[in-house]
Amino acid sequence: MKRNRSRWRVVVDTNVPVVANYDQMSPPSSRGDRIPTISCQLKAIQALLEAIEKHCILLDIDGSIQDEYRRQLNPRGQPGVGDRFYLEVINSAPGRIERVELPRRGDGEYENLPQSLIDCGFDRSDRKFAALAKQENAVVLNAVDSDWVEKALILEIENISVNNLCGCDLRDWFKS
Repeated sequence: MKRNRSRWRVVVDTNVPVVANYDQMSPPSSRGDRIPTISCQLKAIQALLEAIEKHCILLDIDGSIQDEYRRQLNPRGQPGVGDRFYLEVINSAPGRIERVELPRRGDGEYENLPQSLIDCGFDRSDRKFAALAKQENAVVLNAVDSDWVEKALILEIENISVNNLCGCDLRDWFKS
């Protein structure tokens, strides 16, 4: 499949569709989940709708990203916008989803993941998103994952672009 370079290419961290799915009427789970603000949830919804309709969503061919989506989202595409996003991923909508090789080193780390992110303790579960964004010169969409904010300087130095949909002040992400 030819790459469609006229579309903005994005890597979507799993927290974005999870926030988009959040049911404001349900109490937090026993895990102590905090409730994202309605503003944050709306920004996540808008970003996913734009990604589905206007951009190219990047995934790794090995399926690490899709596997993480599968653990958090409903493959039937409902009831939430995050689930609809996942359905588009499963269907590999031509022109909207692009799967690319994301090679690993002998030690299991991603070849294109800057060593500085490993050294600073960047979350293991987010490394696939950072490596893919770095390799493909794409933008990572983040809603409420603090690693993307806390490691912003290193990400910037490494030329990894992050769109923090809910802003960079963690106090604004969740209801009090």
